[in-house]
Amino acid sequence: MAKTIELHVEERKRGTRCCESLLKLQFDVEEARQLSTDLQALAHPVRLRILDILASNEGVVCVCDLQETLPVKQPTISHHLKLLRDAGLIDCERQGLWAYYFIRRDVLRELGTRVTQGLKALM
Repeated sequence: MAKTIELHVEERKRGTRCCESLLKLQFDVEEARQLSTDLQALAHPVRLRILDILASNEGVVCVCDLQETLPVKQPTISHHLKLLRDAGLIDCERQGLWAYYFIRRDVLRELGTRVTQGLKALM
């Protein structure tokens, strides 16, 4: 024999919540935006390889060295260098026709701390 269940439906105004929210958040909007920006700066194999090359070769690296090492064309390298510069992770100095790039370890350290703290908050 089937069991009958009686439900009590309470009417509420349109747009009101059905229950009290118990959601907890780890990030506010700005913190989430900053973490997303930080992760995007690193989120490409070419950018990670550029950072690796710059970090492994103390001092400065010429664009021509990057062209010889990376399996992409010069315009693509320039694009990724611009994104890394915009993120503040690298900088360059010009000597004649050539641009020599170097890593900004202090900024990279700060980014690493923010990303680590952000990911730990999710665990």
